[in-house]
Amino acid sequence: MSHVEVLLKAAVSNWSWRFLVWTPEGSVFRRVALSSDYGEGPDMRPSLGSEHPSTQTVIPKAASYQQDPGPLGNVADSRPGPGNRQSRLGASWSAGKLPGTRYFRVILLLLLALTLLLLAGFLHTDLELLTPLFGGQAEGPPVTNVMFLKTHKTASSTVLNILYRFAETHNLSVALPAGRDVHLGYPWLFLARYVEGVGSQQRFNVMCNHLRFNLPEVQKVMPSDTFYFSILRNPVFQLESSFSYYKSYAPAFQGAPSLDAFLASPRTFYNDSDRLRNVYAKNNMWFDFGFDPDAPVEEGYVRARIAEVERRFRLVLIAEHFDESLVLLRRRLRWALDDVVAFRLNSRSARSVTRLAPEARERARRWCALDWRLYQHFNRSLWGQLRAELGPRRLRAEVARLRARRRELAALCLQDGGAPQNRTQIHDPGLRPYQSGAADILGYNLRPGLDNQTRRVCQRLVTPELQYMALLYSLQFPEKPPKNIP
Repeated sequence: MSHVEVLLKAAVSNWSWRFLVWTPEGSVFRRVALSSDYGEGPDMRPSLGSEHPSTQTVIPKAASYQQDPGPLGNVADSRPGPGNRQSRLGASWSAGKLPGTRYFRVILLLLLALTLLLLAGFLHTDLELLTPLFGGQAEGPPVTNVMFLKTHKTASSTVLNILYRFAETHNLSVALPAGRDVHLGYPWLFLARYVEGVGSQQRFNVMCNHLRFNLPEVQKVMPSDTFYFSILRNPVFQLESSFSYYKSYAPAFQGAPSLDAFLASPRTFYNDSDRLRNVYAKNNMWFDFGFDPDAPVEEGYVRARIAEVERRFRLVLIAEHFDESLVLLRRRLRWALDDVVAFRLNSRSARSVTRLAPEARERARRWCALDWRLYQHFNRSLWGQLRAELGPRRLRAEVARLRARRRELAALCLQDGGAPQNRTQIHDPGLRPYQSGAADILGYNLRPGLDNQTRRVCQRLVTPELQYMALLYSLQFPEKPPKNIP
């Protein structure tokens, strides 16, 4: 046996002490109980739920230690007499008397377990976080080859900021749009030639700008060990955001007086022949993955495309569960906490958000049925992975850590109590986000008086997408003309 994992959990109830010992070779929990004259009290065995479904074996009281000595050795080799030490103590072992040395070890282990339990209570600490044995934290160097398929209106700009910061901090190369472009050929299928410097540099570390996924061409740019991931959002809210953001661009939206009017009769406004300009108006996320947004919703076709995504993308985040998604992303990439802490970027003010009635939401789900199937599948997949890898308690603790660190950085970095501001309220022109359509895109003001190092860290956290891309482009290609950001 290479190692033994020992889990001690103690409880004191009605003067009763218990501990459980986990042995890999036995795959069973064994119980030893010390009972006083006041009775044994209620059973305080911890329930580990689905994490260890095979370990909650109840051992019969009278004969269990005679049948199986367990990890503590044979404790049933001597019957207690009427006047022995156990009687004087007012307690009895259920099946025999332990030798003095073993008795001392058991008491010592019990006291140690009780001390840990009390300390955990005082420090508000989850016992599962005290050791990597139970947390199962992945070990190894951080992943540095990453491809993020940046879908539209899905909180992907916030993820982009995370990746840009990591690349800059670790001096990694980023596959950036060539020349004056701000996207990697979107809405056309991606080609390697859309990347600046692809001829002179065969591979890049990070790819995360908007593109329409085309795996053979992406593989010409990214290393073979690249970690692929993406993000999805409920199609109802994704479509609502797209209508606001691309109102003046997509022909299907230009002719509709409102999103409700569009959803009441989408075929009145949507023309298949103008698909490349109308990509934002129907199954936009499906389109970003390289699929046909106008394909019929046939079960075999849908399942095949979803399986294709699963084979390539090792993780798909869900915008509605953004923090939980970041916890799992951080775990998979083996990054530090500050690497994934971020503020919401490219978000809209409340006044530019349309509240849809239940009937309109149902119409949106039917109109974007392919997106809806994609979202449903990977939402279930995300939660299945979270349960399997972290469990509810550890997930809650990790999400709490992430949010606490975000609050700390907001208090350190941001003015106005950390609240996002509209464009006219942002003092630094370099921090003003690009405005599009009818959307009122928000940004942040930094606190005055920050020292240079702190200001640099804080500034990167709130730099809008286009400005950050232009900065990285100038750093990677100083000999090239800088990008002109509107």
